[in-house]
Amino acid sequence: MLERVKERLESFGYALKEGDEVLLNFSIQKVENTIKNDCHVSSIPDGLANIAIDMAIGEFLTTKKTFSPDEIAGLDLDFAVKQIQEGDTNTVFATGEGTLTPEQRLTAFLNYLLTHGRDEFSCYRSLRW
Repeated sequence: MLERVKERLESFGYALKEGDEVLLNFSIQKVENTIKNDCHVSSIPDGLANIAIDMAIGEFLTTKKTFSPDEIAGLDLDFAVKQIQEGDTNTVFATGEGTLTPEQRLTAFLNYLLTHGRDEFSCYRSLRW
């Protein structure tokens, strides 16, 4: 999963730096544990793999934003779509319109990465005795 996380992160315009792999591994383990505990399973279901990748990236970038904000200052958010609507959930990334500051846009993007797809956990949840 580490290689897929790296590829996805690079697709967002983030250039991996020395020492990032340790934080990436921690973020992946944190997300894996969250999904395993929430679903009561021993491994990540295939159907949640892409969600886990985005959540791990969200964890990684949130940590970077908190402790090393200069390292993600050049993150390219122009790739983000203007609006995502799924059911009654609506996420808007206002790119290039000046309606949101870059900080607000990054925060919205991180929230999306960390929460999008959590509703799918219930499809893979097992009963715990």
